[in-house]
Parts: sequence; C-alpha cells; structure tokens
Amino acid sequence: MTTQTNSPAQQEYSIHPATGIGHVALTVASLENQLEFYQKAMGFKLHWRNDNKAGLGTGGRELLRLTEAPDLKKYRGVSGLYHFAVLFPNRHELAIAMARLFALKVRNSPTDHVMTKTTYLDDPEGNGIELYCESPEDGSWTLKDGKYETRWADGRWSDGREPLDVDALFKHLKEDPSTGSGQARLDAPIPPETKVGHIHLHVRDIPAALDFYHGLLGFDVMGHVKDFQMAFVSAGGYHHHIGLNTWQGVGAPPPPPDAVGLRHFTVDFPNQTALDEIIARVDAAGMPGNKIEEGLLLQDPSQNGVVLRTIDRGR
Repeated sequence: MTTQTNSPAQQEYSIHPATGIGHVALTVASLENQLEFYQKAMGFKLHWRNDNKAGLGTGGRELLRLTEAPDLKKYRGVSGLYHFAVLFPNRHELAIAMARLFALKVRNSPTDHVMTKTTYLDDPEGNGIELYCESPEDGSWTLKDGKYETRWADGRWSDGREPLDVDALFKHLKEDPSTGSGQARLDAPIPPETKVGHIHLHVRDIPAALDFYHGLLGFDVMGHVKDFQMAFVSAGGYHHHIGLNTWQGVGAPPPPPDAVGLRHFTVDFPNQTALDEIIARVDAAGMPGNKIEEGLLLQDPSQNGVVLRTIDRGR
C-alpha cells in the first residue's frame, strides 16, 4: 500500500517535491549532558564543537545543533517543539537504535503506526524525539474529510497507535540487510542514510500555521483533523514533513527567552532556483527574515524558527 495519505490540497504554487527537513537546532541548559545523551543513547557522531555550540549527526549529514545558554527552564503551555523525528533506512537500523535505548534503560514508548514503526522518548531536557522507519507494506493511514483512519494491508482497522511488537522488530537485530547475516552491535553509530524525516510543532492556531506553511511556503496539506487539533503538510506527497498541533492550547504563547527547546529547524531545498522562488514569495508577502549562517531565518505565526536554505548547505 502507498505511503501517501491522500491527495494533497492543490494550489497555484507547490514547494519543490524534493524539499525536506535538514537539521534541528536546540537551546540547551547543559551542553555536556546533551552531548553525552545524543552520542551514547542515540548513536549520533559529534561533528564539531565550538565553545557553547556543537553539531551532531551521521558523520556526514548534520541532524542536530546545540547551543548552551545559562539559567534556562522548561516551560509548558507554549508553542515550540513537540518532537523531531529521526528516520532510519530500515527495520534493522531502527531495531539497533531501540535496543540501545533498552540496554541503557532510557524510557521510550514503542508504537506501531502501521505504515511506520516508531518509538517516542525525551532527551534529558524534555525535548521530544521520535525514532522511526517506514513500513508501507503493512498498511496505510489517511487524513481525509477531517477524519483520521488507519488500515492494515489486509483491510483491518487500526487506531494507528497500537503497541509495537518489539520482539518481532528485534528479530531484525540478527540479520544485517547489507550482508544477510551477522549480529548487530548496539554501539554501532547510526548509518549515513539516517535523516530528520519530519518535525512536529506546537502552534497557537492551526489555520494561521497552514497559511504560513501551505499558503506562503507552498507545502501541500496532507490533512487537517479538527477533532485531533492536528494538521500535516509535506513536499512531494510524503505523509508529512511538518506536523502542527494545538495540544498546548489554542492561542499558546511563544516560550520566554530563558526557555530550553527549539531555536529553529531547517527546510532544505534541492537547488538555488527552488530556494529563490520561495524567497521571492516571502519578499512579496512582506515577511521579515534574518540572514544567518545557515540560511534565511523566518518566524512562523507561533514564533517557531524556520531556516530556508539549499541542500548543499546541509551536508
């Protein structure tokens, strides 16, 4: 079954289909603690470190940037990061990542979304993380006419949030898909194909968020489920690159300056022409932006930072 959820809302302009999420940048209270967690528990490699900043990822692709600041707190009832989702290339690699969490006794919540296998956890400062791999052969879900529905490949209904069969997943630890044999090492670094598959945000208002991500940037709307206070947008028909919800409350304010959490995330365009098209739309709309090292920084209506850049800057 297909991984596409439903026909996206069409408009005159759609974002380039090869657009994706690059890395996530967080403000952290303890750089040392976060570096230890992301390297030991998540299998990330340290790419660079400069005073109070560091970048981590696969050794090639950067997935995460951390900036330490003093006297930070975790706030609730505000907009910001719900979770960022690390996409593994197959079940074997997801099994390694999850087994490492179990071995280190890191609390996580294995969940079967049918078309993806996943687990959820928080880092030491409460930033939400999802680890997942695609499993479209098992079924699909739809966001259509304001309803969310999941079906297994044999037609059975699911709520899309079933407990994951961890024992079945861990059978993939015994076989390396590249060699067909061998036992996985839990201290192995994450593979180079790993990337940030999507990001899910707390926003103050979903229609306003859709005006920004769909109306301005051109992401296709894959569904808006009002009963769940949730919407998904994507490029190229993917199930979602950006999730939006009001689970912190409609009208939730942005976090104060002394909050840990999301600084920004990057939207990576495949070439300069695609990026220039978006920048022209932003300029025409009178949207303010700041040029930073990583690209053009915008603020969505909930003050979540979004950096626009070309993909060659994400390597």
